[in-house]
Amino acid sequence: MKGKKERWWMLLLALLSFHFALGLSPDGVALLEVKEHLIDSSGALADWDVDAAYPCEWTGVFCPNPQGRVWDLSLGALNLTGTISASIGKLAALRYLNISFNGLTGEIPAGIGLLSRLVILDLSTNSLSGVIPGEIGNLRALQHLLLMNNNLQGPIPGTIGGLTALVEFLGYTNNLTGPLPASIGNLKQLQFLRVGQNGISGPIPSEIVGCINLQFLGLAQNKLTGRIPAVIGQMINLTSVVLWDNLFVGAVPPELGNLKNLTLLALYRNVLGGTIPPELGGLSSIQKLYIYANNFTGGIPESLGNLTTAVEIDLSENSLTGGIPEALFRLPNLQLLHLFENQLTGTIPLIAGLAPSLMFLDLSLNMLTGSLPTSLQESPNLARLQMFSNNLTGDIPPLLGTFGNLTILELSQNALTGSIPPQVCARGVLVLLHLAFNQLTGTLPQGLLGCQSLQQLDVEANLMTGEVLLDVWALKQLRQLEIRSNGFSGVIPPEIGELQQLQVLSIADNFFESGLPTEIGQLNQLVYLNVSGNRLQGVIPPEIGNCSLLQRLDLSFNAFTGGFPPELGKLQGVSEILVGENQLDGSIPDSLVDCGRLQYLHVGGNNFSGYIPSSLGQINTLQYGLNLSNNALIGRIPDELGLLSMLEMLDLSNNRLTGQIPASLANLNSIVYFNVSNNPLSGQLPQGSVFLRFNETSFLNTSVCGAPLTTLCPPTATMPAPVTPVWQDASVSPGALVGIIAVVITCALIIILVGACWFCRRPTVPVHVVSEKEMEDTIFLPRSGVTLNDILVATDNFSEAAEIGFGACGRVYKARMPSSGQLIAVKKMTTHLDSGMVMYDSFTAEIKTLGKIRHRNIVKLMGFCSHQGYNLLMYDYMPKGSLGEHLLKEDCELDWDLRYKIAVGSAEGLEYLHHDCKPLIIHRDIKANNILLDDHYEAHVGDFGLAKLFEADTKSMSGVAGSYGYIAPEYAYTMNVTEKCDIYSFGVVLLELLTGRRPVQPVDDGGDLVTWVKEAMQTHKSVSGVFDTRLDLSDVVIIEEMLLVLKVALFCTSNDPKDRPTMREVVRMLLEASTRKHRDSTDDGQSVEGSIEIAESETEPITEEPLTQESITHETIIVEMITEPTEEDEKPLPDEEENPEPTSDKEEPVSDKP
Repeated sequence: MKGKKERWWMLLLALLSFHFALGLSPDGVALLEVKEHLIDSSGALADWDVDAAYPCEWTGVFCPNPQGRVWDLSLGALNLTGTISASIGKLAALRYLNISFNGLTGEIPAGIGLLSRLVILDLSTNSLSGVIPGEIGNLRALQHLLLMNNNLQGPIPGTIGGLTALVEFLGYTNNLTGPLPASIGNLKQLQFLRVGQNGISGPIPSEIVGCINLQFLGLAQNKLTGRIPAVIGQMINLTSVVLWDNLFVGAVPPELGNLKNLTLLALYRNVLGGTIPPELGGLSSIQKLYIYANNFTGGIPESLGNLTTAVEIDLSENSLTGGIPEALFRLPNLQLLHLFENQLTGTIPLIAGLAPSLMFLDLSLNMLTGSLPTSLQESPNLARLQMFSNNLTGDIPPLLGTFGNLTILELSQNALTGSIPPQVCARGVLVLLHLAFNQLTGTLPQGLLGCQSLQQLDVEANLMTGEVLLDVWALKQLRQLEIRSNGFSGVIPPEIGELQQLQVLSIADNFFESGLPTEIGQLNQLVYLNVSGNRLQGVIPPEIGNCSLLQRLDLSFNAFTGGFPPELGKLQGVSEILVGENQLDGSIPDSLVDCGRLQYLHVGGNNFSGYIPSSLGQINTLQYGLNLSNNALIGRIPDELGLLSMLEMLDLSNNRLTGQIPASLANLNSIVYFNVSNNPLSGQLPQGSVFLRFNETSFLNTSVCGAPLTTLCPPTATMPAPVTPVWQDASVSPGALVGIIAVVITCALIIILVGACWFCRRPTVPVHVVSEKEMEDTIFLPRSGVTLNDILVATDNFSEAAEIGFGACGRVYKARMPSSGQLIAVKKMTTHLDSGMVMYDSFTAEIKTLGKIRHRNIVKLMGFCSHQGYNLLMYDYMPKGSLGEHLLKEDCELDWDLRYKIAVGSAEGLEYLHHDCKPLIIHRDIKANNILLDDHYEAHVGDFGLAKLFEADTKSMSGVAGSYGYIAPEYAYTMNVTEKCDIYSFGVVLLELLTGRRPVQPVDDGGDLVTWVKEAMQTHKSVSGVFDTRLDLSDVVIIEEMLLVLKVALFCTSNDPKDRPTMREVVRMLLEASTRKHRDSTDDGQSVEGSIEIAESETEPITEEPLTQESITHETIIVEMITEPTEEDEKPLPDEEENPEPTSDKEEPVSDKP
C-alpha cells in the first residue's frame, strides 16, 4: 500500500513539472533543449530550470525588449562541453550568440541559418568540426562572424557572398581547404577578412577588389598559389596585407605602392622573386615591412629611404646584392633593420650608428667588408647588433657598449682583430656576447668577467691568451661559457662551482693546467662539459656524478690519472662520455650500466686493464660508438655486446683480448665500423652478413680466419690412431736413439739462429722502399714478403687486361697476390732517372712518409719499389672504383645517403691531411676520380702522386697542381698552392655529388660547374633544375640536407681563398647538415694503424664544431634548450596575421649560421 502511494506522488510531480514546462515561452523551451546537449560540469547553467517561468533571468540570457524574446545568448567561457543543438535555430529573435572559449565539439547545425536577425555569431575557440554549413549564407543581417580556433574543415561556402552586411569574418586557425570563393567580392561592407592558418589553396580571386571597404586582408599560413593580384593596389582602405607563408610566386605588384593607408605589409616565406619594386617607397604610412625569406634579387631600392614612418624593415633571407643604402639609417622611426642572409657587398655605411631610434640591427650572413663603423658605439638605443658570418676586418669599436643599451652582440665568423672592448658591458645589460671564429687577441677584459647581466659568452677559436679570472660572485646569471680553441692558460678556479646557472662549459683546446676542481659537481644545471685538449692532471672528480642534468661529458686528450669514477654512473641523462686519450687505469666500472641514455662511450687511449664489463651489453641506447681501443684489457669479448642492436661503431683494437670473436656480434645489424686489430684473438669469424661489410683492416695482427678474410680456417681433421713413441719401440737400439736426438737438437739450433738473423734484419716500418741496386726482385708489404715476380705474375707483366685506370701519375693495375689471394692496386709511375739521386732520394723520402699514413678515409699505401725505370706503388684495392665513374653512369646507384656518406668520409680524410699531419700535407689534385670507394661505399682519398710535404711555417709552394675544372681561381695568377686550393677542389666535388654534372660542361650546357651553379642560384632555378634528378627530390628531408650541403659547397668555392673554410670546419658543417640522428659520424671512430712519425702525436684533439642555426648536433640542441627566452619569444603564438611573427623571434642569437 505504501509503495502505491509513492508512485502516485511521483506521477503527480511529473504532471506538475510538465504543466510548468508548458508555461514556458517557446524561447524558454528551446533553451532547455539546447541545454540538454550541453555538459555543464561547473554548474554555470544551474538556474536554467523548468521551475523558472521567466528564462530572461537565466544565466547568459538577455531579453531587452517588451515581448520577452531572447535577443542575446552569451555563454562564453563557462567551461561548457557537448554539442550545439539544432534547437538553437528556434530562437528566431536572437541578435547576439556567443558560445566562445568553451570545449564544444561536433558540427555547426544547419538550423543556425534560421536565425535571420542574427548580427553577431561567435563560436570561436572551441573544438567544433565538420564544414561551415551553406545555410549560414541566409543570415542577411550578420555583421560579425567569428569561427576561429576550431577544427572546421572543408571549403568556405560560396553562399558566404550572401552576407551582404558582413563587416568582420574571422576564420583563422582551422582546417579549412579549397579555394577562396569568388563570391567574397560581394561583401561591400567587409572590413576584416582573416582566414589564415588553414589549408586554403588556389589563387586569390581578382573579385576580391569588390571588397571596397576592406582594411585587413589576412590570408597567411595557407597554400595559396599564383601571383599576388595587382588589383589589391586599388583597395585603398587597406591598412594591413598579411599573406606570409603561402606559395605565391612572381614579382610583387608595383601597384601595392598605391596603398597610402597601409601600415603592415607581410609577404615573407613565399616564393616571390624578381626585384623589390621601387614603388614600395611610396607606402607613406607603412610601419612594418616584412618581405624576408623569398627569392628577391637585385639591389635594395634607394626609395625605401623615403619610408619615414617605418618602424621595422626586414628584407632578410633573400638573394639581394649590392650595397646597403645609406638612407635607411636616416629613417627617424626605424627600430628594426634586418638584412641578414643575402649577398650584400661593400662596407657598412659610416652613419649606421646615427639612426636615432635603431634598436635591432642584423646584417649577418652577407659578404660585407671593411671595418665596423665607429658610429655604432654612439648609438643611444642600440640593443641588438648582429653581423656574424661576413668578411669584416679591423678592430671592434673601443667604446662599443658604453653609451647604448647593448644586450646582444654577435660578431662571430669574421676576421676581426684587436681586443674585446673593455667597456662592452659598461651599462650592465649585456646578455649575450658571441665573438667566435675571429682573430681577436689579448685577454678577456675584467669588466666583462664581472658583467652581472651576462648569460652567454662565446669567444671560441680566436687567438686570445692569459688567465680567465672569473668574478663568480658577479656572474650569477652566466649560463654558457665557451672559450675553446684559444691560448688561455692557468687553472680552473674552485670558485667555478658558484656559477649555479651554468649550463654549458666549453674550455677545450687551451692550455689549462692542474686539476679539475671537485666544485664542478656543484653545477647542478650543467648540461654540457668539455675540457678536452688541455693539460689537466690528477683524478677525475667523482663529484661530476652530481651534475644530474649533464648530457655530454668530454674530458679527452688530457693527462688525467687514476681510475674511472664509478660515480659517473649516476649521470642518468648523459648521452656521451668521452675520457679517451688520458692516463687512466684500473678497470672500467659496471656502474655505467645505470647511464640509461648513453649513446657514445669513448675510453680508448688509456691504461685500463681487467676484463670488459659484460654489463656494457645492457646499455641498449649505445648507438654512436663504443671505443675501448688502445688499453690493456684482457680476457674474452663478452657475448653480451651482441645485445647492442643500435651500435654503429665498435673499436676494441690494440688490447690483449683473447679467445674467439663471439657469435653474438653477428647481431650488430647497425654496425658500420668494427675493429679488433692487434689483439691475440683466434678462431673462425662468426658467420653472418654483418662481418661481410668489413675487410682485413678490421682484423689486423689477429689469428682470426674465415670469410671475408683471405686467411682460410684449417679443415677439421679426425684424430689419427695412437702411435708408439720411438723411445718406447723395442726395435730401436739405445745408440740409434742418441743419434736421432742429437740430429734433432742440431736442426733446432740452426733454425733458431736463422730465425734470429732474419728477425734482426726484418723491416721496421710499414712500407719498405727497395731500389734496384739494393734488392732488385724483392718487395716487402706490411704483413708479409712479396716478390717483384709476384707483382709481374699478378698483372701479367702489366698487360692491358689487368689495367683498371690511368692518369697523369701513371697507370693502375689490379693484382691478386698468388700466395694470399689478396687484391691490391699497383700504380706504375715513370721514373726520370736523369733527375739525379737527389730527386730520387726526395721521392723515396716522400713515399716513406706517405706510407706511414693510416686513416680510414685515405687509401693505404702498402708498399713501393723501383723497377726498370718505373716506380711501383702498391695500394689497398678499392672494389667499387672511383666516385667519378659512378656519377657518370646513367643509372647511378648512389642515392643521397651514400653521397652524403662519401662527402663526409672524403672530407674527414682531407681534414686528417691538413690538420693532423705535422707537417701538413696538401693533396693538390682533389677530384671525383681520386675519391675511391670500398665494398661499403666508404670514401678513401687516393692518388698522392703529386702530393708534396708542406712545412708548418711555409705558406705556399709552387708547381703545377690540379685538374681542369677543379683548380682554384687564384692559382691562375699566383701559381701558388695552399691548402685553400684543396678546399676549392673539394667544393667542386660536393657540387658534383649534388648536381650529378661534370666539373666542366660544353659552353652551351653551362660551362664550368661552379659558375653554372651560382648562376642557377641567382636565377632561382627550381630544385629539380639544379640537383641531380636521379635522386629522390620528393623527400623533404633529403632536399633539406642537400640545401645545407650546397651552402657548404658554395662556401668552399668562394673566389677569395680567405673566404673559404678550413677542412676541419668543412667536416663540422657537413656533419651538422645531417637532419637524421642515425648518420655515422666518424669523429672519434677513426682508426690510426701503426705509428705516424710525421704527426706530433698519434692523434690530435679534434676541435668542436661551431654552433650554427642549421646545427643539429648535441651542442646545438643543448644551447637551444637553455637559451634564455627573449621578450618576443615569450609572446603567445600569433593568430597568424594581426601580430605577424616578429623577425627578432626567428633569429636565434645563440648560434651562428655557417
